[in-house]
Amino acid sequence: MSGHLPRDEIWRQRVERSFARQAFMDHIGVRIARLAPGEVDLEVDARAALTQQHGFFHAGVTTTIADSAAGYAALSLFKPGYGVLTTEFKMNLLNPGQGRKMLARGRVIKPGRTLTVAKADVYGLTEEEELHVATGLFTMIALEGMDD
Repeated sequence: MSGHLPRDEIWRQRVERSFARQAFMDHIGVRIARLAPGEVDLEVDARAALTQQHGFFHAGVTTTIADSAAGYAALSLFKPGYGVLTTEFKMNLLNPGQGRKMLARGRVIKPGRTLTVAKADVYGLTEEEELHVATGLFTMIALEGMDD
């Protein structure tokens, strides 16, 4: 458990509702694997439509799931009536994305009223191991009136 306290008693429902409205997540087959205050894990199964020319997961998939995992981790701590948008991120691609699925673990590092800093680590899961594919640092803004 992260030790972070959500500011909304229905934080879980807000995250799930917002995620369900993301057409792009549905399009590429991303699903929520785990939810806790300040922590969100997302996963996507391998398939040809998500690969680049060498058969690895495309970096766009890696970056997309990292960004969304970090964003939803931040949203889980926001007050009611606020939505989340990414204002900045830095990704380091460490290894080619491979395996039967990719898993992004988003974690809040520093919550704030307006800006929240989060990280996400992305892993390629094989039968034998978790290969660390990428790590990212994200700044998220809480926007009033964009209740997710």
